Order: sequence, then structure tokens, then C-alpha cells
Amino acid sequence: MDLPRFSNVRFKFLSSMLVTVLQQRNLDGYVGLANLPSQVYRSSVRRGFDFTLMVVGKAGLGKSTLINSLFLTELPPMDNQGAFQLVQKTMQIEQSKVVVNEDSVQLTLTIVDTPGFGDAVDNSDCWQPVINYIDNKFEDFLNSESRVNRRRMPDSRVHCCLYLISPSGHGLQPLDVEFMKRLHDKVTIIPLIAKGDTFTPEECQQVKKQIIQDIQAHKIKIYEFPDAGQHEGRKLKIKVEESMPLAVVCSNMEVAIDGKKVRGRQYPWGVAEVANGEHCAFSVLRKILIRTHMQDLKGITNSIHYENYRTKKLAALTCNGVGGANAKEELNKCPLAHMEAERNEHVLRLKKMESEMQQVFEMKVREKKQKLKDSELELERHHAQMKKSLVTQYQELEEKRQQFEQEKQAWQRLQAYRLMEKNKRRGKVF
Repeated sequence: MDLPRFSNVRFKFLSSMLVTVLQQRNLDGYVGLANLPSQVYRSSVRRGFDFTLMVVGKAGLGKSTLINSLFLTELPPMDNQGAFQLVQKTMQIEQSKVVVNEDSVQLTLTIVDTPGFGDAVDNSDCWQPVINYIDNKFEDFLNSESRVNRRRMPDSRVHCCLYLISPSGHGLQPLDVEFMKRLHDKVTIIPLIAKGDTFTPEECQQVKKQIIQDIQAHKIKIYEFPDAGQHEGRKLKIKVEESMPLAVVCSNMEVAIDGKKVRGRQYPWGVAEVANGEHCAFSVLRKILIRTHMQDLKGITNSIHYENYRTKKLAALTCNGVGGANAKEELNKCPLAHMEAERNEHVLRLKKMESEMQQVFEMKVREKKQKLKDSELELERHHAQMKKSLVTQYQELEEKRQQFEQEKQAWQRLQAYRLMEKNKRRGKVF
């Protein structure tokens, strides 16, 4: 009876001894532990990197130009199907994938576009396709983790969402607020002011202030830049926080300035350079998105957004609406048995749906037969009525014909009698 108590005491004693052993020690000579970061670097370069970037904004704000300017490459153009097809294809998710190489570092970049966002007359639930897309990618990654062979797990989860705000000068619109509130718990959002060269510096600061006030008033969660701990990292964080939301200028055209070609927009009064920090915050966006915070964005996606989805999914899967002892049995059930139970439940659900569809089909067939029978009876009644009407008309015409014949014969007799009387009178005279 005292064995469990003795085991607990022994376990606590061994744990305390383990903590005592795991103390920090400085090595007296060179061992080679300092090469571990280099090993991680070589392994990461060999595997390559994945990054999925979603760009959301109304048509005409320059989403494709922004991506081309960020990665200095031309993405595959989307099919131009005309205005009618674009209206029919409103709010469909389109993705394009490109492999970017720089100094033997390979990045598989996936760009997710949302053509037709906010262009419909009724924009209610226009964010639902985006939510479904993000959840589907989480589901795919969860299924990859659940497989027996997990050596190749493609990471197609959305790591960042660049939301382009229309440069109206009136802060956030209701659609902007609702969209970001729906997605800030599923993906990291970085708000951008599109076409930042349409404002003067004073107007741009005023618009940024208004947008930040709207974000805080509606409790929208946007990307919070971590402190890197170094002096340059703190300076960048302060600069980014002061510049939020970032006003960007993008261009696919190169303009010559002092014999040097740069990306920019040519105006009669000058050139708005894309990479010039005095003209816009595009260089800040590129730096935080690629050079300094890409891994942090992927870490937030993996440790926060994906874990929240995974926890909810597994909790719903294990409990499945049962409580008490049943819930405990569900949690202790073998995964293969659980999958078999789910498959059987799915088969039963399909059979039920098939039976319901068969019943609906038979009801539709009966209704169609009854309708055809009623139509046939109506046609027969109409035919009988028409036949009776024709017989009546024939009898009336026959009576009129007989009456006409009688009148004709009477008229002929009368004419013959008159002619005979006339001839008699002529014979008497001569």
C-alpha cells in the first residue's frame, strides 16, 4: 500500500537531482558547438524556403504591381477574360507560384490574389471565400502532419496578408473594418495605403492618423513588430510604428535619374521613386517583409494562427459533441478505430442522403405523371367539346342547305308557272 507514495517521493528526488545536474558549464577548450548555426543555415539553404503572401484590395489599387516591385520579378499574368467574365468570377481566389533565386537561396513564393474584391453591388460575406481558403490550407497542413510519412510537408499556409486601403482620405470604410475584423484571428494583417503619391506629406500623416484611430476603435489586430534587441532593430521598429499604416508607391516602369534607372512614376513635376524612403514607405515594407521579419511572420502563423485552428479542430474531432464518460472513451479511442467510425458515419450519412434524394425523385416523377395525366384529360375534354361543336355546326349547315334546296325548288316551280302563263297569253293574242 505504501509503494505509490514511495514512488512519488523517489520521482521527486530524482527530478531534483536532474535539475542539479543540468547546470550551465563553460567548456575549457574548443569543441565545435559554435558551428551549429552554420549547420542549420546549410540545411535551410538546401531545403529552400516557402512563403505565401495574400494581397487583398479593390481592383485598380495596384496589387500585381506591388508584388512585382517587392520581388523584382514579373509574375505570371492572370487571364484577361473581359469585363463580363470578371463580373461572373467575382471574389474567386487565384494563386500564382514562382521560384525566386538569389545567391543560391531559393524561395518558393506563392501569391494569393482576390480579383473582384469589393466590386459587387452587395459585398456582404465577400470575405468568406478568403476565410475558406485560409482554413483549407490549415486543413491540408493538418492532414499532412497526420500522415505516416511526414518527410515532405509542403507549407501552403498563408503567412501574411497585405490589405490595400483605398486612398480616399476618409480613413477606413465599413468593408475594410469588417474584412480585417473577420480575418485578424486567422492571418497576420499588414495594412497598406495604396497609391501613396496621391497625398501631400501633411495629408498622408493625417490619413494615417485617422486609419490608426479607426483600427484602435474597432479593436483590429494588425502585425506588431517584435523588438530585435539590437540598436538597429529598435530603430527599425520605431520607424515602422511611426509609419503605420505604410503608404506605398509601386511601378513596373523604370525611369532614368542621373543616368541610373530606378523604378518610379514619372510626373510633369518630378519622379516618385519606389525605393526612395523620402517618397514612400515601400523600402520599409520590403525590408520588414523579406529581410528582417519573414521568419517571424511564418512563426506567428505556425505558433498562433495554425495552433488555434488545430486546437479547435482536434477538440471538435475528439469530443464530437459527447460528454462525461463518452467523451473520455472518445479521447482514449484508437485513431484507426476513430477513423473507421467516422467512415461508417459518413457512409450512413451518404445512404441517408441517397434515400432522401430517391424519395424526392419519386415524388417529382409522381407529380410529373399526374400533371401529364391531367393534361391528357384536358386535351380529351377539349377534343370532345370541339367535336361536339363541329357536329352541331354541321347539322345547322345541313338544315340550312335543305331549306335552301326547298326554297330553290319552290322558286323554280314559280318561274316555270309564270313562263307557262306568259306563253298562254301570247298564244291567245296571236
